Amino acid sequence: MKRILTLIVAAMLPLAIMAQKSSFTLTLDGMEVGTRFVLTEAVGGKLTPIDTLLLDSKHSLHIERRLNQPFFFLLTPFNAREAQLHCLLLPKEKVQMTAEYDKGINQMKINSVKGSANMEVYRQYNNLMISASAAPSKRAAMDTAMERLVSNHSNLLMTAFLVTYFERAFEQYAPLYKQVYEALKDTYGQHEFVQHLEQRVLNLVLVGMEAPDIALPDTAGHTRRLSDLRGRVVMVDFWASWCGPCRKENPNVVFLYNKYHDKGFDIFSVSLDKDYDKWIAAIQQDGLRWEHHVSDLQGWQSAGGKLYGVQSIPNTVLIDRDGKVLARNLRGAQLEAKLKEIFGE
Repeated sequence: MKRILTLIVAAMLPLAIMAQKSSFTLTLDGMEVGTRFVLTEAVGGKLTPIDTLLLDSKHSLHIERRLNQPFFFLLTPFNAREAQLHCLLLPKEKVQMTAEYDKGINQMKINSVKGSANMEVYRQYNNLMISASAAPSKRAAMDTAMERLVSNHSNLLMTAFLVTYFERAFEQYAPLYKQVYEALKDTYGQHEFVQHLEQRVLNLVLVGMEAPDIALPDTAGHTRRLSDLRGRVVMVDFWASWCGPCRKENPNVVFLYNKYHDKGFDIFSVSLDKDYDKWIAAIQQDGLRWEHHVSDLQGWQSAGGKLYGVQSIPNTVLIDRDGKVLARNLRGAQLEAKLKEIFGE
């Protein structure tokens, strides 16, 4: 038993040696002494409350931890939950930050940061967000400023979090995601923020690129390939029977297929269904009369969906006669306008 304990202690020593004492101090004006804050750790894609802190007589919160890896956490005041701060502390860092709470906009504005390049970048983001919330007309300028901020500091771990500001327009900002991932993968490749970026850019299919081939079973179990339609303009349509927006869009897809099919337009439908019968029923109910319907019935694990980095549906990819990507996520009037441009009336 003694030998086993010795081996366990010996195995733990490297971790103990690697763990470095780190500290984080926030001095906050605008809130009363004794204000309660919840300290929440972000790990494994989940937010877990781990402590409650009180604003002390010096209007400060103080955190000390022994770290062997980055510690990402949130500070949220109980009486103003929307005014939370996202914080990142690295091993050996001693971070000092000052901020002030503006009750009028219910936000904490960071005034200064010492000891952390990551938190300095976050300070700039925080200030941009507060400016944009005060003047909604500045939203476009905010996007430009955020793109510049992330691009100029892509080697900092905090930017792996900040770049997700652009999730709503991922296709447009995909190159920025890739830039941040490439800058961080060697140093922080195992961190969950960077792994999220890896999943986003791993199968990145952008306009102008060669469209990856898809080979999946059709409704009869026979393999159909996207490349079989080379020479025609093809819309790859990722959808599912259970997807309300997909089903709502289907009448428009049918209309455009009927209008342009004889001119060289085809549709390659990739279903993210798991239930074969519901998939077939939806095809019949919505009148999707083209031949190329494929699915491996793996839902979000669909090989076709993963190949194209699909994380939401409906999702479309328009491909030209040479197999190059023309556009992504065109629907409704935008899709009709693009086909009119290609084929004319």
